[in-house]
Amino acid sequence: CEVKDYTVAPIFMFNREKGAHEWIIEFKKNPENILHFQKILDQTLQSLNSDYEAKRYNNMTLNELKINVARENLFYDWLKENGKLGGQHKIPRLSSKRDYLEELLVM
Repeated sequence: CEVKDYTVAPIFMFNREKGAHEWIIEFKKNPENILHFQKILDQTLQSLNSDYEAKRYNNMTLNELKINVARENLFYDWLKENGKLGGQHKIPRLSSKRDYLEELLVM
């Protein structure tokens, strides 16, 4: 597979529900198996980030990540709709809020 663009935002802990990371990924070439891709991504993030690994251990604090596969040109359309086409504007890769992720999910 090949990733074209992506963004990540939190799924916040609420009551007794654990948090997670929610991804929107636009692929140039889709993975053959999205669940396998999700598992490999999660394992890779854990190997690169000990804090993430500790929070993911036995789903103690964070549940496994969630992936939404974006339709073609979703991020381009979002930038255009928000007047952000141009060299200095990019899709935020990581946010501590869900605002723009929620906008993307309904487009």
